[in-house]
Amino acid sequence: MFKGSNVALITPFKNNSLDEEAYIKLIHFHMDNGTSGLVPAGTTGESPTLNHDEHQRVIDLCINESNGKIPVIAGTGSNSTEEAISLTSHAEKAGANGALIVTPYYNKPSQEGIYHHYSEIAKASPLPIIVYNVPSRTGSVVEVSTFIRLTQDFENIIAIKEASGSMLHAQEIIKQAGSHIQVISGDDALTLPMLLAGAVGTISVLGNAMPIPLTRIFDYVRKGDLNKAYQLHYQLLDLIQL
Repeated sequence: MFKGSNVALITPFKNNSLDEEAYIKLIHFHMDNGTSGLVPAGTTGESPTLNHDEHQRVIDLCINESNGKIPVIAGTGSNSTEEAISLTSHAEKAGANGALIVTPYYNKPSQEGIYHHYSEIAKASPLPIIVYNVPSRTGSVVEVSTFIRLTQDFENIIAIKEASGSMLHAQEIIKQAGSHIQVISGDDALTLPMLLAGAVGTISVLGNAMPIPLTRIFDYVRKGDLNKAYQLHYQLLDLIQL
C-alpha cells in the first residue's frame, strides 16, 4: 500500500507559529516531483513539540492540499497510549490513508507493554497502522516476535518502519512476516540494502530536499538496473550522513 519514496515532512515555523504558506509549498513540491506519499507530523516533523492544535492542523493541511492524489500517512504516535489513540482517530476522520505510530519514547516499555500500546490503538481505529521502530530515539526496540504477534492479531497493523540500524533485524521481519506485511526503510543510509532484501519503500528524511534522486533509486531497483541504483546511492551517502 505504501510503496516507494515517502517523505517524512518537516514542519516549517515562522515567528513561533506554523508557517502554513511554506508548508503548503513543500507539499506541492513533492507532488510535482514524484514523491510516492507524504508523512505529516512524524518525529521529523517535530511531533513531540507540536501542541495538539498544531499537530492536527499539520495533518489536516496535508490531506486537504494533496487532495487524494498521493497517500498521506499521518504521524500519530505518542508515549501516551490515550494521546496516540486521540491523534489516530483524528487522522482517520480527516481522511488519512494510514498512521505512522512510533514506539513510546522515554517510557522504555517492555515487549508486553509495546504489544498492548499498539493493540489498544489498533482496536480504537481501523486506520492502517505502520509501527515505527527506532530504538536509538525511543530507548526500546520492537522485537521481531512482538511485531509478528501484532500483525497476526490485528489486520490493520500492516507495516513497520524499520530504523533499528540492523539489517539482520529487518531481514528477520521480512522473512517471518509474509508478503501481506510491508517493511519500510526508516534509515536513508540503509534504504537500498533494505530494498534489495525485500523492503517495499522508505519514509525518508533526505526526501524533504531531494525527492527526485530517491524516486530514481526505486525506479532503478524495479527495473533491475542495480549498477545505477548503487551509483546514485553512493552519490547521496555523504549527504545522508551529514
